[in-house]
Amino acid sequence: MNAAFLELPRPLIRGPALRRALIAGARRVIAQRETLNKINVFPVPDGDTGSNLAFTLGGVLAGALSCRTQGAGDLLRRVGEDAVDGARGNSGAILAQFLTGVAEAVGPVRALEPEALARAVRAGAESARLALSEPREGTILSVIAAFADALEQRGGSGDLGEWFRRGLEHSRRALANTPNQLPVLAKAGVVDAGAQGFVDLLEGIGEFIDSGAVDAVGVADELPADVEAAEAHGELGDADPEHRWCSECLVVGEGLDRAGLRAAVGELGASCVVIAGSGTRLRLHAHVADPRKMFETAARFGRVEGSKADDMHAQARTAAGAVGVAVITDSAADLPEDVQQRLNIHMVPARVNFGDQDYLDKVGLSTAEFYRKLRTELVLPRTSQPPPGDFRRQFEFLLSHHRELVYVGLSRSVSGTLQSAETAAQRGHGARTHIFDTGNASCGEGLLAIRAGEMALAGAGAPEILAELARLKPLTPTWAAARDISHAVRGGRIPAWAKPVVEWLGFTPIAKVKADGKLGVAGGLVGKSRVPERFAAYVAKRVDRGARWRLMVGHCDALADGETLLAALRARLDLADSWLVETGPAVGAHAGPGTLVVSLQPAD
Repeated sequence: MNAAFLELPRPLIRGPALRRALIAGARRVIAQRETLNKINVFPVPDGDTGSNLAFTLGGVLAGALSCRTQGAGDLLRRVGEDAVDGARGNSGAILAQFLTGVAEAVGPVRALEPEALARAVRAGAESARLALSEPREGTILSVIAAFADALEQRGGSGDLGEWFRRGLEHSRRALANTPNQLPVLAKAGVVDAGAQGFVDLLEGIGEFIDSGAVDAVGVADELPADVEAAEAHGELGDADPEHRWCSECLVVGEGLDRAGLRAAVGELGASCVVIAGSGTRLRLHAHVADPRKMFETAARFGRVEGSKADDMHAQARTAAGAVGVAVITDSAADLPEDVQQRLNIHMVPARVNFGDQDYLDKVGLSTAEFYRKLRTELVLPRTSQPPPGDFRRQFEFLLSHHRELVYVGLSRSVSGTLQSAETAAQRGHGARTHIFDTGNASCGEGLLAIRAGEMALAGAGAPEILAELARLKPLTPTWAAARDISHAVRGGRIPAWAKPVVEWLGFTPIAKVKADGKLGVAGGLVGKSRVPERFAAYVAKRVDRGARWRLMVGHCDALADGETLLAALRARLDLADSWLVETGPAVGAHAGPGTLVVSLQPAD
């Protein structure tokens, strides 16, 4: 028995030992994340409960648990705050609220008597239940409640180890009962993944109490029957089509109105709503049809930070599929939505902000809405690369269902996006994560992502996909024609004196992505008439007319011009595939509305 944890005859739980116990529990959950992902079928079979709990507790490990502490109360307060800040998914948000409730009940004490901890655990259990708009038995809530019940029945024993083991055993029995409470679990032949994660946390703490070892040694073997049943069960049809996006954000402020926020989110028709935290920091989680509306609603109550939205349809396809290599790109790539879904190409969104308001590109802010704001807002938009954490979260999820992944990324020469992905890979499974610099953007990056997705779907391995991308990279040219340079002048990208000169000449500049991945002026068109048709002629003269091509045309809020350009290129070139897409902020924020993009790739 660990002497630091147990002190007789008046046993007290002190900060340093509590910290080491929580470290052991958190590491245990993180070690079990892939098994938790595989048995995740409720509330939707998106296969990410283990990753979400791992991210939630990973933030706690990197924060509160990384520093030595003296007071148990102060430690629990910081653990709760870090958990709320880093909470991911349903179970992560519930766990964060449980920890916050425990901390609030404990208060600023240096050491805890068992009775005080039992009362705090009960308060945490009730706080977690209140965080949900529709609490369900057979989930993590049931197991937390069973743990609280057992701790309150301490009896006369002074043995803290025995007291904790009784709580753990009650929790295990509650976990085993979850399939009897939720039919979807019984159908899949598994226990609830979030509830299993909470038991894993307790088992890690229990091993520390018994052995004093901080590391979660002796991690339990995976449950083959549970895993096999869950893999067979995960069907896309089980995902709620009306609430496709698993969305989250952190709301920061003073005196936050949790009840008001819950009512406002409820008016959106959201499901799986969890609001965890305190009066100054709330983690909002919900399944919604439109993440943008949820983030705008949350902004009425406080400052919104850390927005994220995961496509549960894509996650369900990944969890149910048997493809060995996952393909992921970033939102600078423009590709048709139906193609992206068919090939199950995942996407990490960049950030777009207008003034103080941040948005998730193509998720929290649609491309059409971006151009509406671009034309009407007084402030200029700015784009920023996704942080490494956004990549790491998606990488962790994908690698729990695939042997390897290939990230098809925006040119390193124009953005730090690729570096963010590399940082995430270094902190995770570097040997299984492959980063490819397309040296391209927009439609060119999209064409390369499509090719990678096609090869992955056909069963190709990562080395084969990377070799094909390397071959196609110099053969995938991209041009852009700016119909109106007013926006570029307004943003300071082109000097003001150039605008009247360009307008007087009637000049439409044409840029091309160069070999180094940067965009440079390559020529132009004189006169403003029939620009799409003449841009098509310009491109056709610079490619092999005898070759067969794949083509993607992008337009920046200029659908009619895009359709004319596509038709003109179809008339001039032998095309195996051709697509028309609306180009996102990666181009639109810099070139402005009216810009046209053309990318080609050999169709061999």
